[in-house]
Amino acid sequence: MIAILIVVAASLVATGSPARAAGVLDATCTTPSSATTTFSPPLSNTPQLVTIATTVLYSPCISTTPGLTSGSRSSVVTRTTQCSDLLASGSLTFTISWNSGQTSTLHTNFTSTSVGVARVVTHTGQVTSGLFAGDNVIQTLTSPSLDLVNCTLGLGTVSSVYSTVLLKIGYPL
Repeated sequence: MIAILIVVAASLVATGSPARAAGVLDATCTTPSSATTTFSPPLSNTPQLVTIATTVLYSPCISTTPGLTSGSRSSVVTRTTQCSDLLASGSLTFTISWNSGQTSTLHTNFTSTSVGVARVVTHTGQVTSGLFAGDNVIQTLTSPSLDLVNCTLGLGTVSSVYSTVLLKIGYPL
């Protein structure tokens, strides 16, 4: 009995949670998790001042935090941009509000690539504060790329982008 307690205590110290010791991430949110971004006016292949509104819904989520099943974030920014910027790399800090009433602030670096008929944006970074602080993060957003391709060729505009989302918190980088 004492040996079992020592093993459990050692795994808690080494990993921070018994679930982590079993290889379970602190949180995983899968499809139909989604992101919707709208551009007003629509993006074109010419730089212009655009208002960008993004809403991300994380659900369903499986977590080591009891009762945590979903989260969300939203933002609105106005900046000069064009459709080719959808394939840019950069960094982003954002806060997820969880259904448990807690929040997680993440700082990520991201890359955006066009793979066949899909645009894939991959964020890697850390939870900098709140729930899961110190954990590594990977988030992948996947969306169709046809409008983006047409836009960069001057054959159309991009008024919105819908992406599926996969979020993993506690992911070893």
